[in-house]
Amino acid sequence: MEPRYARHTPTRHPLCPRYDIRETPMEAHGRTPTRRALLRSGAYLATAATGLAATAATATTAHADDRRRRRAAAAYPPTHWIPASTSNYRVSSRPTSYPIDFIVIHVTQETFPDAMKIFQDPAKQVSAHYMVASADGYIGQFVREKDVAWHAGNKDYNNRSIGIEHEGWVDDAKWFTDAMYASSAALTAAVCDRYGIPKNRDHIIGHVEVPGADHTDPGPLWDWDRYMRLVNGGSRVRRGV
Repeated sequence: MEPRYARHTPTRHPLCPRYDIRETPMEAHGRTPTRRALLRSGAYLATAATGLAATAATATTAHADDRRRRRAAAAYPPTHWIPASTSNYRVSSRPTSYPIDFIVIHVTQETFPDAMKIFQDPAKQVSAHYMVASADGYIGQFVREKDVAWHAGNKDYNNRSIGIEHEGWVDDAKWFTDAMYASSAALTAAVCDRYGIPKNRDHIIGHVEVPGADHTDPGPLWDWDRYMRLVNGGSRVRRGV
């Protein structure tokens, strides 16, 4: 996922049945070196090579340890790769090109299959990085985290955020199931851990809170207190804390 990127298990799901990641001759220049000089230089080169090998081994071990720490910190839930149309997002190299500072929470106003069709329709010019299903918390990933999904209606926020859609309607709380909350919160926590995003309401926001947004999702029935407790592993969190 995307996380470098979490690995995506090609698992089939009822919602998405189609989608189950020289040697060169040495030239003589000037005088031929003596045997003693050759032995001395050979010993020096051997010592230098040993030192370089040790340094390389240390660097490789440190790099592997760092990768393991990052993977442990960003323990992504299972996600399933369902690519959006390449016309519906912008290829990028985040967080090098732009920092990732926000997670934007959306509600689809569509079923999962219908929202998936929208993301795969090149005429729609819209996408999100992830979508979470209501019934069982299934997570589809439509855009790589390094790329810019078009979900927030604000170019700056698109550049600097991860968009997570949730199957359902803002005026019908029954779509916001226990499985959805738990799965989405685990995903949000992993994204926060990966990019160092604070797990608070200044950085985990609704689409309605994006400057200039004309959307109201996730709406008043979305339980922010519950969601943020889950993101923070059960601890209570306030805005800006």
